[in-house]
Amino acid sequence: MRIGLLTEGGYPYVSGEAGAWCDRLVRGLEQHEFDVYALSRSEREEAGGWVPLPPQVGRVRTAALWETEDDGIVLGRRARRRFAEHYGELATALCTTPPGDPSASAEEVPDGRSALEADRFATALYGLAELARDEGGLTTALRSETAVRALERACRAPGAHRSARGARVPDLLAVAARLERALRPLSLDWYEDDDLGSVDLCHAASGGTAALPGLLARHFCDIPLLVTEYGVRLRTHYLTEPDSSPAIRSLLAAFHGRLAAETYRQAAVITSGNTHARRWQERCGADRAKLRTVHPGMDPAPFAEAGESPECADPQTLVWVGRVEPAKDLVSLLHAFAEIRRAEPTASLRIVGAPAGPEGAAYLAHCKGLAAQLFPDEADGPHAVGHNPVSFEEIGGPELPSRAYAYASGTLVVLSSVVEGFPAGLVEAMFCGRATVSTDAGAVVEAIGGTGLVVPPRNPRALAEACIALLRDPERRDRLGAAARARALELFTVEQNTTAFHGMYLEILSRTPARRVVLDDTGEPLPFGVPAEAHVPGRWSDAAARVAARGGPGPARTGSGWVTDGPVRATDVRVADSSVRVTDSPVRATAPVSATEGVSR
Repeated sequence: MRIGLLTEGGYPYVSGEAGAWCDRLVRGLEQHEFDVYALSRSEREEAGGWVPLPPQVGRVRTAALWETEDDGIVLGRRARRRFAEHYGELATALCTTPPGDPSASAEEVPDGRSALEADRFATALYGLAELARDEGGLTTALRSETAVRALERACRAPGAHRSARGARVPDLLAVAARLERALRPLSLDWYEDDDLGSVDLCHAASGGTAALPGLLARHFCDIPLLVTEYGVRLRTHYLTEPDSSPAIRSLLAAFHGRLAAETYRQAAVITSGNTHARRWQERCGADRAKLRTVHPGMDPAPFAEAGESPECADPQTLVWVGRVEPAKDLVSLLHAFAEIRRAEPTASLRIVGAPAGPEGAAYLAHCKGLAAQLFPDEADGPHAVGHNPVSFEEIGGPELPSRAYAYASGTLVVLSSVVEGFPAGLVEAMFCGRATVSTDAGAVVEAIGGTGLVVPPRNPRALAEACIALLRDPERRDRLGAAARARALELFTVEQNTTAFHGMYLEILSRTPARRVVLDDTGEPLPFGVPAEAHVPGRWSDAAARVAARGGPGPARTGSGWVTDGPVRATDVRVADSSVRVTDSPVRATAPVSATEGVSR
């Protein structure tokens, strides 16, 4: 089948978020075709280039969210009236959303007002999308004075909540600019029959703006949508807007909450990487029946050597690996290590990681200063050079050419975070067969299960006691490390991840009405003419059917797996020399035939 992969600030850019996960997914599902639709966040991201793409990626289309150039489209009087009406309805839905309630689900509001506002938001959103399609774009209109005045009227109207009523002119300008950037996918030309309308399924690699093209493909072309969130975008918005005014925070939170709720309502299946993200999705309005938990898939091969040789590690070395930033709480780790040194004078700590931006660089300098105060350079004698038991290192040097070497250098891996999503670093340590001591943040407990020790965050004494217990008990440490490696190989591999998504692709298409109707010789629709799995790589050698797109006669797509001139016959398929032979047995009205059944390479 053909998948439209939707990303924002991610794949296929080298520096994109979640790019590695998307690359593993595409390469692991080589039986499918992928068209990538990528939204970039910065010029630097685009300048970094793309990762090498596998052959199953047929097309890549990109659009920039960071550019500020006008599209030069001037709306006529009737179009301006339509824009003012739809944008005003959108602004009204945002101003009447209660602050702190991301989706304001109808179940929580007995008078049904929330359901009305959700319908108002959806109607306005799709109205703007249809206007953008008719006029060729809305970038200039979304940045115009008309948009700001519509937003101001909604904030001053009766029924607007207190935060919206307090919005000043700078707040309104900031919100309008942010909304224009978030709604920029409305102006793209991706939603035609030969573009997103030609895929079998849209898979959004995150929520928020990345899922908006999927919503429009469903609205215009009835393409089913699958949404995957390893970090809930609405939660990220709350964490990254601490310095904005209350009016800006409330209006943008209302927009992202309404967009998340509409995305969850329209999606056929919603997946999360852990139960922590899943709870956020439910809080934002996701139907529990649509939710699936699919843990991120990681490649265990780079860590196999360390996992198979745990005895090579230094039994007195603790290792921390990750990005250096305040959320990792290295200060508590250093205070905990001071207590560890008092109990185990030969212990050492390796902090391995690069700072995350200017804030991370300042935090790293602070931690180095704290380590110098807590652990003055120690010397074995009066004429020896002192050394500090805490070292700060980065991956890529001669001693640590890879992350696997970092984990392999110590016998115990420590995580001290106060904020954490899915702890990929812990999973890497589990692949290496290392015992772990972690703080209870994010999905840590879900990831390690019972294969490591977990302590409360911001508690250096508890962290130190857990580390000391494992340093003094090598047999227990080895048992935990072996159990951790077995758990990681069972739950967190690429094969587990890709198999889960392959099953969901087939499940969604099996429940989706066929948009391409196969006609028999008399012009009547042929029942079960296009099973969900009929689109396989390669060409059909016996092509004799006429295919109609969305109910009308017309040419079929050739060269990509769709038959063109005759009834589909798919009971016996053989693949040899990149060609497909189809026998003369007609398709029966039975369960769909899997694309992998009867196929030999």
